[in-house]
Amino acid sequence: MMTSREITFPASDGHPMRAVIAGDANSERRPGVIVIHEIFGLNDDIRRITSRVADLGYVALAPDLYDGPGLRAICIARSLITLNRGSGQAFEDLEAARTFLVEQPGVDPARIGIIGFCMGGGFALLYAVRAPMNVCATFYGDVPKTADKLRGVCPVLGSYGADDKMFASQGRRLKTLLEETRTPHDMKIYDGAGHSFMSRHEGTLARLASYGPMRVGYNHDAAEDSWKRIDAFFAKYLAGRA
Repeated sequence: MMTSREITFPASDGHPMRAVIAGDANSERRPGVIVIHEIFGLNDDIRRITSRVADLGYVALAPDLYDGPGLRAICIARSLITLNRGSGQAFEDLEAARTFLVEQPGVDPARIGIIGFCMGGGFALLYAVRAPMNVCATFYGDVPKTADKLRGVCPVLGSYGADDKMFASQGRRLKTLLEETRTPHDMKIYDGAGHSFMSRHEGTLARLASYGPMRVGYNHDAAEDSWKRIDAFFAKYLAGRA
């Protein structure tokens, strides 16, 4: 698996924002992908996912959206409020991340995609409407209630777990909205999978969450099938490969 490394880049307010980057950014130009973390932040699991995105042939950048002033709990609350409002600091920092990524010598600035998980999936979908993205992947993230909020979005891959009582319905709504806007898409709701089925969370909180209504937990079959779909969908709409 491609090794990720810790870096900083200029956030929207100018402070050095923490991030990880994976992929050979010094070779021939290749597409770039922004990876947006779950509500748990930029942890080892997101580092693993970022490296796997790079393994598909991309330069992957995962910014730490919680790297701002204040306690971590305040940063999380601020990010959720921004997501619900549809504007604010986190979206500005994503634009700063995109600006940094397209300036890397090994990145093709005309081919940029985005992928997000949980909270990050909601951010990825909304940011892809307003930014010049070639492709977007959202995993068990928030979905706007009306098609107007998605008009102009790039091709979208969406994945949700059928056992996730809080977000499975949003996956079904996303499919309806993408069909209404005639957006190219690949939508799948996985039977037997819950929330965060791509992530390998550990610890007491993770075990407790697996019994809750979201049925949080890694699902190997759903995750590996999702990686195959990401590879095919991004190859078509981002890398330009059949």
